[in-house]
Amino acid sequence: MSNDETQAGGQAEAQQGQQVVQVQVRDEDAIALYANFCRVTGSPEELIVDFGLNPQPIGVPKDPIYVKQRIIMNYFTAKRLLAALNMSIHRHEQVFGVLETDVQKRLRNQ
Repeated sequence: MSNDETQAGGQAEAQQGQQVVQVQVRDEDAIALYANFCRVTGSPEELIVDFGLNPQPIGVPKDPIYVKQRIIMNYFTAKRLLAALNMSIHRHEQVFGVLETDVQKRLRNQ
């Protein structure tokens, strides 16, 4: 990941009014995990995002999907995450084309 992408992800930069503040991030102990499934639930105070691996990504899975990671955040953090993800996906689509999220449409276009 480039430094620009890291900043777009909200990890290295925070804006306060017009001033840009660099935030130090230490990620050498971070664990990288893969997920192709997520579920979002919440309460009035917090948003809960569960991640897991769906072994059957096409159609309705026959077996249960095991949640392996859960992130709980307040709605302010969730809104900042939403903005960072929107910016990152927009940049990706400008370079590589629109991402089709409907699996059936992707299969028909192959």
